Amino acid sequence: MYLLAIAHIVRPATETSDKELELMGLLNGKNAIVTGSARGIGRATAELFAAEGANVMINDLDADAAEQASSEIEGATAVFAGDLTEADAADRMVEAAMEAFDSIDIVVNNAGYTWDGVAHKMTDEQFQAMLDIHTIVPFRVARALAPHWRDAAKVEAGEGREVFRKLINVSSVSGTMGNAGQANYSAAKAGVVGLTKTLAKEWGQFKINVNAVAFGFVETRLTASKDGGETVTGPGGEEIQLGIPDQLRAMASMIIPLGRPATPDEASGPVLFLASGLSDYVHGQVLNVTGGQFGGMYT
Repeated sequence: MYLLAIAHIVRPATETSDKELELMGLLNGKNAIVTGSARGIGRATAELFAAEGANVMINDLDADAAEQASSEIEGATAVFAGDLTEADAADRMVEAAMEAFDSIDIVVNNAGYTWDGVAHKMTDEQFQAMLDIHTIVPFRVARALAPHWRDAAKVEAGEGREVFRKLINVSSVSGTMGNAGQANYSAAKAGVVGLTKTLAKEWGQFKINVNAVAFGFVETRLTASKDGGETVTGPGGEEIQLGIPDQLRAMASMIIPLGRPATPDEASGPVLFLASGLSDYVHGQVLNVTGGQFGGMYT
């Protein structure tokens, strides 16, 4: 089921006062989609984008959670709730954002979850599920954006203008370094890196910056204690336990040079950098946000 609701009305453009100029943020007037933004890193990113002046489309599988996030974020927001792994979901989401905001400047492909297990016991469904949400969905979102962004860029080039748009894909240290127990997740996140670098080569001519962020250990429900962790419903209706064992969580101070996991707020800052004009000449890169960690949680 899909839900589109404009939760806050976007204020029409007016003459800007000196006071308003002082309050302008890095993303003032920009329109953004952040997938998986009802919780965790996505929620923190949506909040930061809104604080920096962007209009933000909130997306989550859980419609109630998406609506709640939208109502709690200060700024102009819209909501698209639904299963992004369904074949036409990416197209629907992009069209919903166009209806809500008239244009799209920034997209963050963040939605995802983990379904861990050792490789020799992993099912085809378990492996495919990670590819579907972490690699295929970002590809479909990019494909849905393509006509809007490419056509706009051609007009702007004809006018002699450079207008940068931003596509930011969320990867993981598991995708860059591998991680025991995550053959599926690691493969999917490695695929995100390849997708990012290829789109950067194809879309640079259209002034579309395509970059990725590879996160290490960030405190979210995916990395909470497995004993009391949350569950998500898998593609076949199965309940998937999230979180990691306490003994692995305890390793954080040893494997992370900064001595602790990141908070979602700390994770959102580098995403803001890649979404802002400060990164207009940063292209085809994977920004490691790991506190200095360069290995999986199990190494």
